[in-house]
Amino acid sequence: MNLDDLRIVINVAKFQSIKLAGEHLSVQTATASAAVKRVERHFGTELFIRSTRHLRLSPAGERFLPTLEQAFNMLGNIEQEVRSEKDQIEGEIRLSVSSDFGRNKILPWLDEFMVKHPSLSIKLHISDSNIDFYRDPVDLALRYGSPKDANIYGFKICDVPRILCASNDYLHRFGTPTTLEELQQHNGLLYQLYDKVYDHWDLEADGQVTKVRMRSNRASNDAELVRRWCVAGKGIANKSLLDMADDLLAGKVKPIELSHAPPRSHLWLICPTRQLITPPVRLLREFISEKCDTVFTHLKQQHLYPVSH
Repeated sequence: MNLDDLRIVINVAKFQSIKLAGEHLSVQTATASAAVKRVERHFGTELFIRSTRHLRLSPAGERFLPTLEQAFNMLGNIEQEVRSEKDQIEGEIRLSVSSDFGRNKILPWLDEFMVKHPSLSIKLHISDSNIDFYRDPVDLALRYGSPKDANIYGFKICDVPRILCASNDYLHRFGTPTTLEELQQHNGLLYQLYDKVYDHWDLEADGQVTKVRMRSNRASNDAELVRRWCVAGKGIANKSLLDMADDLLAGKVKPIELSHAPPRSHLWLICPTRQLITPPVRLLREFISEKCDTVFTHLKQQHLYPVSH
């Protein structure tokens, strides 16, 4: 049962005619009649007594119609308030995003989001470093991995598989590894945070994690640069599926499937206080979640979503 059905029933009671109610609301008589039947079926009672020429309220209709009309008006007011709130979303969002995902996905998504909500302004902070909400000029952060600080609030956006991948050119020149031992003979494209180079990759099978040490001639603290090296054929990368989605769909890189795979991660929208979880932030969370779902759908359609996940 929905508001449109209730609107029709209330007008049928007002005009004492399904035909006149339909004409008043610019709907076909059959449509109005079906709406009446749906509402009666929902409540399990007839609201009208019908004859070939006349229609009038049943005893149940006389008791319940005033309450239904009151409920209809209340629901209509709530719906209008929600629509108005969405239409009038305004303010400033100060958001931190990681370099690769931020530049190649979030940036165009935010452009689209701001077209829908032109009264919003965005201040975007791009960094792969850990965020300090009390030092950095941001209110929100999109980050891979669950928040470890109990004082941090946030929304989980989605689960995100990670993949091993390389360009067709690299795999043509050096071959596609099929075992962990063969993988270790390849050039790993490594991520570095501060002074730590992440040259040990966690790879999982049947719930057991194996650490594989990769040799490498390239490491960077910029995740986007790691992706660019991968596309350019410089080695094998261990990356988020979201980061590599466009390159996978364009055929610039191929996933490498072994008996082990990188453990999946999670995308979170986090903030330091509940007061920052405003209507614009909730809308942004829903919007990004829908966009991520669309990306994963396209990957699944092209059989590029990891089966092991």
